[in-house]
Amino acid sequence: MSNSLIENNFKEAQSILAQFISDSKNINHIEKAGAIIVAALTKGNKIISCGNGGSMCDAMHFAEELSGRFREDRKALAAVSISDPSHISCVGNDYGYDKVFSRYIEALGNSGDVLLAISTSGNSSNIINAIHAAKQKKLTIIGLTGKDGGKMAELCDVEIRAPHSKYADRAQEIHIKVIHSLIHYTETSL
Repeated sequence: MSNSLIENNFKEAQSILAQFISDSKNINHIEKAGAIIVAALTKGNKIISCGNGGSMCDAMHFAEELSGRFREDRKALAAVSISDPSHISCVGNDYGYDKVFSRYIEALGNSGDVLLAISTSGNSSNIINAIHAAKQKKLTIIGLTGKDGGKMAELCDVEIRAPHSKYADRAQEIHIKVIHSLIHYTETSL
């Protein structure tokens, strides 16, 4: 039984990935997002990423691969994830969890920066609030979503949506592949 469960997990992931790859607009959206990131970094701007739970881990992974190293040695790139526990607990306590990302954008977002907002549902209220704050500060918004894109679909400058699946883990698997593609595109373009 457990062997078939494990095998089915891989087959389902393979099917979702095949669906994603078969839609050429997904590849075009990744390329467009990559070009936005490269242009911002070239002009001296930064990339800010955010997400909840596993998506926060993806946001952190994205930022550290840019500021650190992905595949090749190169200069450090200006990227940060909104993941500082003291910031999150302070803002969560004083303003509520819905404001943990937007307050950071209000404080540190600048015109020309890019926000990478990650939500498998596309409806996380704190991510939506971050997008609104980013729009006010004139950041470009790249969204990684799932399901039907949720509220984020209409708010992002570029939305990259994982194919609809019953659980968030399949969307997260697509998101990490997109993140690695964006980093690789950025690294080879600069």
